[in-house]
Amino acid sequence: MDVTRADFIPIVPELFLLCAVCAILLIDLFISEQRRGLVHFLSVASLVATSVLIVRGWGDDGVATQSVFSGMFIRDNAGDMIKLSLCLVSAGIFFYAKPYLVDRGLFKGEYYTLALFAVLGMMILVSAGSLITVYLGLELMALSGYAFIAMDRDNKRATEAAMKHFVLGALASGVMLYGMSLVYGATGSLDLATIRELTTEDANRTLMLFGVVFMVAGIAFKFGAAPFHMWLPDVYQGSPTAMAVFICATRDLAAFGMAYRLLEGAAGPLGDYWQPMMAWLAVFSLAVGNIIALMQTNLKRMIGYSTISHVGFLFLGISSGSAEGYAAALFYGIAYALMSAAAFGAILLMARKGFEAENIEDFKGLNQKNPWHAGLVLMIMGSLAGIPPFLGFWAKLAVLRAAVQADMLWLAIAAVVFAVIGAFYYIRVIKVMYFDAPAEGPDMQAEPADVQLRWVLSGNALLLLVLGLFWNPLMELCLRAFA
Repeated sequence: MDVTRADFIPIVPELFLLCAVCAILLIDLFISEQRRGLVHFLSVASLVATSVLIVRGWGDDGVATQSVFSGMFIRDNAGDMIKLSLCLVSAGIFFYAKPYLVDRGLFKGEYYTLALFAVLGMMILVSAGSLITVYLGLELMALSGYAFIAMDRDNKRATEAAMKHFVLGALASGVMLYGMSLVYGATGSLDLATIRELTTEDANRTLMLFGVVFMVAGIAFKFGAAPFHMWLPDVYQGSPTAMAVFICATRDLAAFGMAYRLLEGAAGPLGDYWQPMMAWLAVFSLAVGNIIALMQTNLKRMIGYSTISHVGFLFLGISSGSAEGYAAALFYGIAYALMSAAAFGAILLMARKGFEAENIEDFKGLNQKNPWHAGLVLMIMGSLAGIPPFLGFWAKLAVLRAAVQADMLWLAIAAVVFAVIGAFYYIRVIKVMYFDAPAEGPDMQAEPADVQLRWVLSGNALLLLVLGLFWNPLMELCLRAFA
């Protein structure tokens, strides 16, 4: 493989972030506990600077597709759109997490370096042009996540969640790797574009199909789709909230990038086989996620099961196998990243030292304590439920339209039915805030939340309303990414 200077130009954002993480890791060794805020500032600045580098080459038509390192790394509109969303959402999450980490003695450089390494792995994953690059990005993301969850060593629930995530994540990686080995055996190539070309041939087609089945199962594991969802609610509930918000808000975007590269980039000609599998995974996820979420009293666990149902909506777009479907799925992924970050941000807003605020009853009478905070949670839950005019409504409508255009009316009808069922548990939170007597807990007026957290959460919640009213520009960017 001949490497030239031109090969490094498309990967400048990744190289910058890697250098920034290494620099932050070294700086953290030589600063005192009182100056730990410098690491927070540098981490946010690194993500903002990486975002600037991502958009720097965008013109009127976006970045042209660039393939470097003999096709192992691809920079295109879709990858850049996902990477930009990951960086900006992660920067917002750092503001959410800081007060929580400080109150619990977890405000350490390891939080930021592990999170940044995970973002780097996601960026590599969504730009993968080879099975090797896919696995490299996937494992960098996953290994960082395992350590990330287990940072609070004194928290037994966090340790248990990290172990469960590690064991089942390793199983998912093994399933994925086995599928990749079958695909390599059928085609003799690791390059995704070459695999796509060879897939049209009849030679070793059966072996290729077996490989695709295992890859779909691995993708479903990483998404947390039913029936491969058993790890997700336990990890969300057991993880410290500052860690859970990062995993929830970024994981689906990265998994969508991986699914797009593997299914469309490598197995596109076999769409008649994998599209029905994705459609049925969508139905199972919508059913399991929404029905079981009805019975939850722990808000983090409820969000975990609701995430499974939202994965079902993401799969609606992917199963269409069209550019419009992928654009709708990306639009939904970005919308859900904003919604889930805001949902966990609301928990972090209510939490205090010794009080996690992770049960639904902890939000009782919030409107009487603080009407503005109750209004923010109302907007967040309304968007998650898909109530107009919030962003969540248009995201659901986009993937439903993609399913109908792909002649899967039955799938769209099933999604609408389960979406109506799922709206109940979001509305229940609203009912608790506005119609129940205040719960016993910290007085929010006497102990106000962190100012930065309140501003970021307010901006996040209002963004769900603004993007709901003016959703078309974002959808146009998603459509252009797959044009």
